[in-house]
Amino acid sequence: MDARLNLLGSPIAAKALKHIISANKVVVDSTLPAATQELVKIRASQINGCGFCTDMHTKDAAHAGETSTRLNLVAAWREAKVFTDAERAALDLTEQGTRIADAAGGVTDEAWANAAKHYDEDQLAALVSLIAVINAFNRVNVIVRHPAGDYRPGQFG
Repeated sequence: MDARLNLLGSPIAAKALKHIISANKVVVDSTLPAATQELVKIRASQINGCGFCTDMHTKDAAHAGETSTRLNLVAAWREAKVFTDAERAALDLTEQGTRIADAAGGVTDEAWANAAKHYDEDQLAALVSLIAVINAFNRVNVIVRHPAGDYRPGQFG
């Protein structure tokens, strides 16, 4: 399977992606825990059916020391005992923020309040930004059908 469009070979796509990557760098450099960042990226990518991003972020998380048990249970985080309350709050916000078209009013006040119990204002800003950024990456990759499976941790720097 080949991608419909070579994103890095297109000057327009490469320029647009450069800005999304810059936004992601702000989040990476924030105080939002790195493990939480990867869990959020994995969960949003699963929901959006983005094989490329799911492959990338599960491999990056494993490379950073995340356990296979936790990685295998991201999709079933509500029933899994391996996630902290803070991670659960981030995953709930991720699901609601990714599925905003599925519920009138978008993210519930309850989900927001729960996240705010675990993260300070800067971390919440990073979390919201991360949810937006990974959804943007997912949509680009799903639209062009970027194939999954060949990613190597650290491949993009």
